[in-house]
Amino acid sequence: MSASAVFILDVKGKPLISRNYKGDVPMTEIDHFMPLLMQREEEGVLAPLLSHGRVHFLWIKHSNLYLVATTLKNANASLVYSFLYKTVETTDSKILQEYITQQGNKLETGKSRVPPTVTNAVSWRSEGIKYKKNEVFIDVIESVNLLVNANGSVLLSEIVGTIKLKVFLSGMPELRLGLNDRVLFELTGRSKNKSVELEDVKFHQCVRLSRFDNDRTISFIPPDGDFELMSYRLSTQVKPLIWIESVIEKFSHSRVEIMVKAKGQFKKQSVANGVEISVPVPSDADSPRFKTSVGSAKYVPEKNVVIWSIKSFPGGKEYLMRAHFGLPSVETEEVEGRPPIGVKFEIPYFTVSGIQVRYMKIIEKSGYQALPWVRYITQSGDYQLRTS
Repeated sequence: MSASAVFILDVKGKPLISRNYKGDVPMTEIDHFMPLLMQREEEGVLAPLLSHGRVHFLWIKHSNLYLVATTLKNANASLVYSFLYKTVETTDSKILQEYITQQGNKLETGKSRVPPTVTNAVSWRSEGIKYKKNEVFIDVIESVNLLVNANGSVLLSEIVGTIKLKVFLSGMPELRLGLNDRVLFELTGRSKNKSVELEDVKFHQCVRLSRFDNDRTISFIPPDGDFELMSYRLSTQVKPLIWIESVIEKFSHSRVEIMVKAKGQFKKQSVANGVEISVPVPSDADSPRFKTSVGSAKYVPEKNVVIWSIKSFPGGKEYLMRAHFGLPSVETEEVEGRPPIGVKFEIPYFTVSGIQVRYMKIIEKSGYQALPWVRYITQSGDYQLRTS
C-alpha cells in the first residue's frame, strides 16, 4: 500500500473512519484537507491531488463522502486511486448489510464471522436467497437537460439516462438484458430505424464488461434488491418537451404584468405530471394577483419567483398564466440578463431517446419462471428557458 493513511470524511470534512498504515504522517494532518479543498474550489483550480507542506492528499468523492489518502512524496498515485475506487466498490450497501444488523451477536474468543459475500467470486450477492415469487422490475429513467436562449435557439441539449433494477430472484441467476442499441444492430446487420446510439455508458460492477465489449450483451449476476445497473448519455438535439414563452409589461414603474404561455410539445397520448414552472419576478414586487387557465400559481418572495403548478399536462395542450404585481419603488433598476424560467416535470411510459428494453432473459439452474416488468419515465433535469 503506497498511502500512509486512509480516511473517510463526511461532506463537511469530519473524519468518520480512518486507518493508519505506516505511521509516518501525523493523523492530525487530515484537518488541513477541507480548507485546502475549499480554497481550490474558490480559485477554480480543483485537482485530485492537494498538498500541505510535505504531505499530499489524494482524494475522490462518492455520494456525500470524501475518501482521502495521505502520503509523502514518491507514492504510486495510480495504485492509491485504484485502492480508493476499490474501497467504494467493496463497501457496497449490499455487503455492508451483512455486517450491520439489528440483532446482537455473542462474541466468542478466537472466532470471527466473515460475511460470505466477501469471499464469494460474486462479492455483491449472497448465496441461498429464496423468494416465493420471482420478479425483476426495470426502470428506464431519462433526465432532459436543456438550455434555450431568448431567441428560441437551443444552446444545450442532452439526455442523461439510468437503468435501475429491483431484483427479487432466488438462487444465483444470470440475467441478460437486450436494448435497441445501435452498435449491436450494426454488428448483427439489422435495421437502424428504431435504434439508439448510447454514449458514456457506465455499468455496475456486476456486468461482464468483456462480454459487452465483444458482442454488446449486457450479462450479469445481479445484487439482491435495488441497484443501478447502468447509466448513459445522449447528446442528440432534443425538441423542448414543454415550450415556454413569456412577456413582461411594466406600467409607469408602479406595476408589472407577466404573461406566460406553456405548450406540451410531446405526443398527445402522453401526459406530464407534477409540472412546476418557476418564473422570475422583480425583487421589489408585491401585492401578487394571478389568473391561470389551468393549475395554480403562488408567489415565493424569498426566491423572487412565481411557481405555476399543473398536476396533469397532456401533450399538445397549451395553457396561460398571468401574474400582476405592484412595484413600490419609484424607480426600478433594470437587471441585466433576467434569470431563466425553470421547468420541472415527469412523463411516465415515455422515453425521449426512444430506448427500449427488447428482452430480459433470466437463467437459473433450478429453472424457475420469473416475470420481468419494465417501466419508462422521462423527467426534467436542468431544464431552463431564457426570455427577453
